[in-house]
Amino acid sequence: MGFHGCDRSVGEGILSGKTDHLNHSTNDYDWLGGGIYFWESNPERAFDFASERSQGGKSSRGAIKDPFVLGAVIDLGRCLNLVDSAALQQVKDAYDILLASRDKDQLPTNGEALMARRLDCAVIETLHEFRKEQGYEPFNSVRGVFWEGDDLYTGAGFKSKNHIQICVRDQSCIKGYFRPIEHPPALKS
Repeated sequence: MGFHGCDRSVGEGILSGKTDHLNHSTNDYDWLGGGIYFWESNPERAFDFASERSQGGKSSRGAIKDPFVLGAVIDLGRCLNLVDSAALQQVKDAYDILLASRDKDQLPTNGEALMARRLDCAVIETLHEFRKEQGYEPFNSVRGVFWEGDDLYTGAGFKSKNHIQICVRDQSCIKGYFRPIEHPPALKS
């Protein structure tokens, strides 16, 4: 299950059938390259993202006036799964290919606090292009784990916004959309 933070008009358009699919993101800072982004099993994080955007946060394109979460049933298909050692090696090899094509000082960077991942995006897109040139089947999706936010507590190895993100490159991976149910509030001490 994936969850996409968006404006209510976008989500309701999909759910009503007025719109077939979400638009692919093509920003040069997208962490996992171009595609449709979802938080895996985390509707709360999707809502937080949409809420931040509605208040002027994040630099992603597109306005959100009324934060909304759209759920999706996703079959990852041929997935570049960035918790798999072989996939990570492919990404490292793609970096080497990118580096060989430019001077090191011409490579994009990931920005402060790793929020604008221009280098990571360029590396992932280089991998996709290399696979295409070599005649390999394309990846349908990319899945990555991100440690983000403040420490949960002093000395923690957990961050407040840890998440798994899915980037769907092939819309046929999305088997259907749904309206998520409300979750109970967090525990309070």
